[in-house]
Order: sequence, then structure tokens, then C-alpha cells
Amino acid sequence: MYQISRSIYRELEADIIEGRRWGDGPTHHECVLRACEAAVLRLATDRHYFARPSRTLFNDIRSYFPMSAQLRVYQVVDRYLSFASKYLASRPTAAMELTGQRLECRATTRKGTPCQRMPLPHNGYCPSHQHLAETEEVLAAA
Repeated sequence: MYQISRSIYRELEADIIEGRRWGDGPTHHECVLRACEAAVLRLATDRHYFARPSRTLFNDIRSYFPMSAQLRVYQVVDRYLSFASKYLASRPTAAMELTGQRLECRATTRKGTPCQRMPLPHNGYCPSHQHLAETEEVLAAA
């Protein structure tokens, strides 16, 4: 995942407007790199609650680019984050490898604590909480 965020940055770095954010703060290059890394990390760890990663990252970094490069920036971001989403969907343990933490079900128990069981890769719920995924689908269709 580290390679994906760095690839986004490397492809966009030539178009970044030079300057600093505020006085002695980070440069625009640093801000873009940090935003790319944060978006990819969130995509890996919180994929089910990150509805539009491309749009989110683009909105975070678009102020560091001239208007003439905005379309290209969005296309690059969308291409790499779509690839990352497909990669994570095909390898459910990739997030665990990235963070070192075991994956957990998205549901909570009756006591209010997070479910500790291993989730299924397609929806993030363990076999005991599959009914919650079905209700999400019904709500999304409505």
C-alpha cells in the first residue's frame, strides 16, 4: 500500500504549485504526500466506511495544483485508488499485513463491545452477523 501512495505522489509531483502552506508549515509537496498516504491507509483499514476515496483524496489535494492540471490529477487519483480497492478486495488479509492488527467484524455484541471474529472479505461481517449486511443492502436499495 505504501507503494501505491508513493506512486500517486510521484506521478503528480511535477504539477504541484511550489510554496508553503502557512509560513514555516509543511510544503505543498509534503501536504500532497501526507494526504495520499492517509487516503490509502484509510482505504486499507476502513474500506467499508470509505465510500468515495477518489473524490475525498482529490478534494484534499486539489488546491495544490493549477486549474489546468485538475482533470489529470483526478484521473491519476482515481486510477490508483481503483486499483488499490480491487487489490484489497482480492486479498482480504492485505489490511492486516499493512497495519499488523487482526481484522475484526464490523458489528458489535449485545454488550456493546466490538465482535472479535474474523470477517468475511466481501462485506466485513463475520458469519454470525451476515444479517446486518443484508439490511444494509435493503437500505441502500431504498
